[in-house]
Amino acid sequence: MRLTRRSFLSLTASAILGRSLWAGTDPASWRKQSPNDKLNLGIIGVNNRAKANIDGVKGENIVAVCDVDSKYLDGAKAAFPKAEGYADFRKLLERTDLDAVVISTADHTHAPAAAMAMKLGMHVYCEKPLTHSVWEARRLAQLAAENKRVTQMGTQIHAGGNYRRVVEIIQAGSIGPVKEVHVWCGKGWSNGRLITEVKPTPENLNWDLWQGPVAERTFQPGIHPANWRKFWDYGGGTLGDMGCHFMDLPFWALKLRHPDSVEAEGPPVHPDGTPDDLRVRWTFPANGDQPALKFHWYDGGARPKILADIPMREDAKGKKESWGSGVLFVGEKGMLMADYGRYRLLPDEQFKDFKAPPKTIADSMGHYNEWFHAIKNGGQSLCNFDYSGALSETVLLGNVAYRVGEKFSWDAANLKPINCPKAEPLIRRTYRAGWEV
Repeated sequence: MRLTRRSFLSLTASAILGRSLWAGTDPASWRKQSPNDKLNLGIIGVNNRAKANIDGVKGENIVAVCDVDSKYLDGAKAAFPKAEGYADFRKLLERTDLDAVVISTADHTHAPAAAMAMKLGMHVYCEKPLTHSVWEARRLAQLAAENKRVTQMGTQIHAGGNYRRVVEIIQAGSIGPVKEVHVWCGKGWSNGRLITEVKPTPENLNWDLWQGPVAERTFQPGIHPANWRKFWDYGGGTLGDMGCHFMDLPFWALKLRHPDSVEAEGPPVHPDGTPDDLRVRWTFPANGDQPALKFHWYDGGARPKILADIPMREDAKGKKESWGSGVLFVGEKGMLMADYGRYRLLPDEQFKDFKAPPKTIADSMGHYNEWFHAIKNGGQSLCNFDYSGALSETVLLGNVAYRVGEKFSWDAANLKPINCPKAEPLIRRTYRAGWEV
């Protein structure tokens, strides 16, 4: 179904009116939750990454499922036979019985789906990165606050015990003030290339709905279901895919918000696709006890030079440990290296008798359960859109700096690149009619 702007606005107004008649004039007051209630969930995107999200939330009531691929949608309906199926998430969001939605689509449709859901009074769980553009991340954080919605971004490792222990160690001052952070990722999404020849669209795929807010183009094979991450119009490459996971740890530990400058380098920029080797450098201003910070990102084949000076441990069989991806905090009194499941204080000799500080962060009840608990009992989850929005903004600014090929200062309050006008169109994109945020 193709919606004009007028018909979309009419549809949205009708849905809001329906909720207002149900629960008074304030959509946020609709359907008060009891801690023992099960939530009525809508699932937007049902395959690949979405499968893990569905597994995490299936203890609630899944009443609606949506996917632009009919094969995937049929599978979800078979798994949840009582759920109604939709191809267009805008139709799903017309329902007046939904408490919350889980969004696991491609990056370019995160913001349109999440914004509409929150405006209609629903709580939102959305995969990382939170959005496709910097402005969208700020917009979703504002909508969550305005509509008093409980939100959570899909940085599942945030709930892991290892991240919590690292945060406690850094915040206890065990390695002293941190002035530099290095984050590297061995994964790669790169070199997407669009084609001009016309190819037939698979019968199971609604290509028009899949494109969503992006300007129309003929069907592109090899993009759906996963390789969209390689294309600027739909994803953000390796940084977009993995930045929120690994950069989450220093953001949390150092209480970061917004950088004041950013620069990046890599192979020559291609208008279609993301690079296979990206290096980004942000600077963050001093904030309270946290001094000014230099923050580095490396992906593809790039790795921080400082790793070469760190001797890798060997196991009993002589096999050296591998740190294919990780985070290195460089403090005045030592260093800490971590990944999802382990950490190591350096130099080894200095910390051989180290005793970890007392726990100050409670173990998680589970990433999805944190979100459910906050919906039913009040409060917010840890990866709410205020926190994860600022994290996503920073991640996405790295791609902006690479694409413009210039270092620029960043006015976070006004979302403005200073003295770099060619970056502005990449901060806030345009939308196809009917898909505005």
